[in-house]
Amino acid sequence: MNTQKGFTLIELLITVVVIAILAAIAIPNYQSYMLKTRRASAAACLLELSQAIERFHTVKMSYAGFTLPDTQCSSTDLAEYYAFDQGPVDGQPTAQTYTLRAVPKGAQDTNDPDKCGTLTINQAGQKGVGANGNLGRCWR
Repeated sequence: MNTQKGFTLIELLITVVVIAILAAIAIPNYQSYMLKTRRASAAACLLELSQAIERFHTVKMSYAGFTLPDTQCSSTDLAEYYAFDQGPVDGQPTAQTYTLRAVPKGAQDTNDPDKCGTLTINQAGQKGVGANGNLGRCWR
């Protein structure tokens, strides 16, 4: 008597379906996790830049003339997802005020389910988010 060894077509199809279901659940969760991780990194970078401008202010007694230093934030893979600048108005801090921004770009801008948008921080330490974002959720 010959017994065949191997998988039947039904067993193979069931395996493929199970893998597809697991992938359908795992991939969106992974993408959401990556968006939140990059946003948290951008928030940390804004805090680092805020400390740099405050050190500048301690020496010069003015925020005017500050230029963003070249940090790990602008030279790592985060640069592909966020652009860091010094504010929406004219891009330069005044003697008494500044606003630092992390503007999302690419996949971070188009796929963000939380709609956080641009993260900001100013001289008073006030944090901000885009028009549709939740401050508590976006600055975790």
